[in-house]
Amino acid sequence: MTVTVIGTGLIGCSLANRLRETGFAQRVIGVDNNEKNLITALQLGWIDSSMVLDEAVKQSNLVIIAIPVDVTRKLLTSILDKLDKQVLMDVGSTKGAICQSVADHKNRGRYVATHPMWGTEKDGPESVVKDAFKGRVAVICEKDRTDADAMQLVEDLYTRIGMQLVYMNAEVHDMHAAYVSHISHIASYALSLTVLEKEKEEDAIFELASGGFESTVRLAKSNPAMWVPIFEQNRENVLDVLNEHITQLRKIKSCLEKENFEYLKELIEDANKIKRILK
Repeated sequence: MTVTVIGTGLIGCSLANRLRETGFAQRVIGVDNNEKNLITALQLGWIDSSMVLDEAVKQSNLVIIAIPVDVTRKLLTSILDKLDKQVLMDVGSTKGAICQSVADHKNRGRYVATHPMWGTEKDGPESVVKDAFKGRVAVICEKDRTDADAMQLVEDLYTRIGMQLVYMNAEVHDMHAAYVSHISHIASYALSLTVLEKEKEEDAIFELASGGFESTVRLAKSNPAMWVPIFEQNRENVLDVLNEHITQLRKIKSCLEKENFEYLKELIEDANKIKRILK
């Protein structure tokens, strides 16, 4: 199996590494406009070779798009135009706008819309995690619009690297992704901005930051080139959950202003119920 990975960053190279580790891919071709990433990916052994997109597609059985969702949306149609029997998949965090952009394409059936629910705040091929994806969920959207053999190939890929498969339509995926992923990043960015604005002593942040603070703002290190397009494509769902988040913050603020610590305790106890779901 020859696999082309478009985008030799954290996700693309971590996936390439897992596909080679598990024997799913015997050869991995890298495609990237970022020459530095390509060179690093080659040096670290995540890919076997690099080449221009057209030639890589011709030589591949499977093409994986692992780039920001705005660029994915722009590139998807032109790649579908080049396909014969190859399978194309993406790993983007939004699905609605991307699926809609190729809904009427003659080669739509060769495309598998997916979102492996894994990532870190880091980027670049030097940040690869070798045991990535194992035990996590991979969402597959619009199964009924995908050719059976293309779907089988991608299902085999995710199963081989240890992921659990979940099927959703694109709009439902985007709604749930806003609730469990996208709002977490916004909250982390906001907290980081708050602390940087109020705490002018950088040394104090470094010296006093506890594990709780570090874990909460970890996502604020995430690349804006990746996350701004996600927020843009999933704007309505993100606004919906953000409005609810603001409502909850206002409740907590009101408790402190009115010294209503009994209600604050109730709010925290309600929040603790998440332990039943996330253990």
